[in-house]
Amino acid sequence: MDLRYLFGLQRKRKSAEPSIPANRFTILKEPMQTPAEIAALHFASYNVPAQLFAAPGRVNLIGEHTDYSDGFVMPAAIDFSTIVAISHRTDGRILAHSVNFQEHITKTVDELLAARAKSWSDYPAGVLWALREHGVPIDNGFSLTIAGDVPLGAGLSSSASVEVATAFAVLGATSYDMPLKQIALLCQRAENVFVGANVGIMDQFVSCCGAQDHAVMIDCRSLEYTLAPIPPEVRIVICNSMVKHSLAEGDGGYNTRRAEMEAGLRILQSHRPEIKALRDATMADLEKWGSEMSPASLRRCRHVITEDDRVLAAVEAFRASDLTRFGELMAQAMASFRDDFEASCPEIDILIDLANRQPGCFGARLTGGGFGGCTVNLVAADRAAAFVDAMRAGYLSATGIAAEIYTSRASAGAHQIPL
Repeated sequence: MDLRYLFGLQRKRKSAEPSIPANRFTILKEPMQTPAEIAALHFASYNVPAQLFAAPGRVNLIGEHTDYSDGFVMPAAIDFSTIVAISHRTDGRILAHSVNFQEHITKTVDELLAARAKSWSDYPAGVLWALREHGVPIDNGFSLTIAGDVPLGAGLSSSASVEVATAFAVLGATSYDMPLKQIALLCQRAENVFVGANVGIMDQFVSCCGAQDHAVMIDCRSLEYTLAPIPPEVRIVICNSMVKHSLAEGDGGYNTRRAEMEAGLRILQSHRPEIKALRDATMADLEKWGSEMSPASLRRCRHVITEDDRVLAAVEAFRASDLTRFGELMAQAMASFRDDFEASCPEIDILIDLANRQPGCFGARLTGGGFGGCTVNLVAADRAAAFVDAMRAGYLSATGIAAEIYTSRASAGAHQIPL
């Protein structure tokens, strides 16, 4: 499913660049209604008071394509979120209202969970399915009001935000106690199995476990995590290139890269059977046995091994408030993503070059799966507004594309909103 339609916040974009397809969309980040307004809307719809719960989106600061190698990632929750208002029912039905999409659904619990609807409702429905499978009592039904301001289609995990907010709402309403890691795993299962998207654990995990003004370094093998303080004088600026290049298999797409990594891993395992994933390999291993790999496999493995090292170094840089060092690591990560993983594109390269020429920018890199999407930039707070203006103007001049740019601080993870 195309998440641009999850909340229905889109309009067609008028482009000055003829080569940009006419059906490309931009993301409208509309102001979030206040919690009090959402609570009032819920009461007006269902004539009962609600409990409110919120869960943030996320951006990955460093650590790309390391998660499925049991490696390390370092995302941060952002201060754009989904709010879910919930109240109990006794008739075995789920009534859900998407404020942004301006759509209501009314189904029995069994009807809702029987099959995907291929719409926004699959995300809360998948969570209800996973929670019931786990033994959480949901069969009496609920009324839900869902509203969000996470920019859609920008790689900022609007889907995980919806899932985690729904899970917190149902668990809060039923007083069912569940550890944060288990909530993240259940939400991941909802998206993997019910929705049908083969996502990793990072998005749901940081939406659950994010902390104000901290990045979250996640060990994707053990699911242990470490909080790394982001200095208060810095802002996270996310620049959406508004392009996504879909590479066909055989042209070097994602599946090809993963196969190349796995081929390299098998060679390393033939020499060191104790290596379970690339997370266990070292650059010394590549120096010994990399000549047995294809050049592409060698580059992919080098990216993952060095990226894991960069994530661990980035934690120490934040702990030391060393933004210069963190920026150097971002630059190294970008070079590796571009040259060894080969997942950049001309538009992203333009954004990176523009960012690195702006005063107050400590570091910039491509974030997400690659081949387009967004860059993440660490910028001095007092330079952030000028940075945004310069990036928007420079990118439009260079490409004819109007970039969407979002400024954020690292935010807290999912929580109940007191009323």
